[in-house]
Amino acid sequence: MKRREFLKTSLAASAIAGLGAAGSSGSAAEPGAAEREYYELRIYRFKSGSKTDSLEGYLEKAAIPALNRLGSQPVGVFTERDAKDAPAIYVLIPYPSLTAFSEVTSRLLADPELQKAGASYLETPANNPGFDRIESWLMLAFAGMPKIELPAYSRERKPRMFELRIYPSYSEVKALKKVEMFNKGEMDVMRETGLAPVFYGQTLIGSGLPQLTYMLSAENQEAHSKHWQAFGSHPTWKKMRSDPEYADTVIEKAIKNHFLLPTAYSQI
Repeated sequence: MKRREFLKTSLAASAIAGLGAAGSSGSAAEPGAAEREYYELRIYRFKSGSKTDSLEGYLEKAAIPALNRLGSQPVGVFTERDAKDAPAIYVLIPYPSLTAFSEVTSRLLADPELQKAGASYLETPANNPGFDRIESWLMLAFAGMPKIELPAYSRERKPRMFELRIYPSYSEVKALKKVEMFNKGEMDVMRETGLAPVFYGQTLIGSGLPQLTYMLSAENQEAHSKHWQAFGSHPTWKKMRSDPEYADTVIEKAIKNHFLLPTAYSQI
């Protein structure tokens, strides 16, 4: 078999195996895969001029405590630092298993504490909804970072900012190669240069597939910019970037990044 054909076959098999592992708690496609978290990234969209108070009150006092009781923690809630359009609330929810994700809605709505604490939001009338639309993506954590990692300033709830980066690809095979690139050294360089990654997720369900999403953090924008400069000049990154094995894994001009600020009640 030719090398190119072998590569495509191997990567396609890995993708199928990964999805198979997602549906079971026993077998895993990679070492440590059984311990990898699943992430749901929700973006609550609002119409221009709308207030977010009702949703935020629900998240803080009802939804996050209930999610924590179900084993989902830490839960991150963020606003856009440089919002230009209508307001948006970003919510990152980790799940210990695919089963936990599939059952979360029914279990939350059956939670009497959530019902009581979130009554005003849950019973909003049609002429005053708590949001306009919800966008949602389901992701599987990378093997090289199977769980959310919080830097000290996040654990201590000190001032901090985050960069959410979305990498689209033109091919399922190339998308998996980019995941491999992160697992085989790129995320280690990010840690070493202070970019402080919070999570890496291979998107399984959502719009804009194939893609991957990850989040970086810093105490402020100045520090974040310096960390990016250190990353860009790191010899390991330069070597990986010039490796033809990882060429064309991402549509560079289509990369999206969002600078986010945590809400006062965010656990990330």
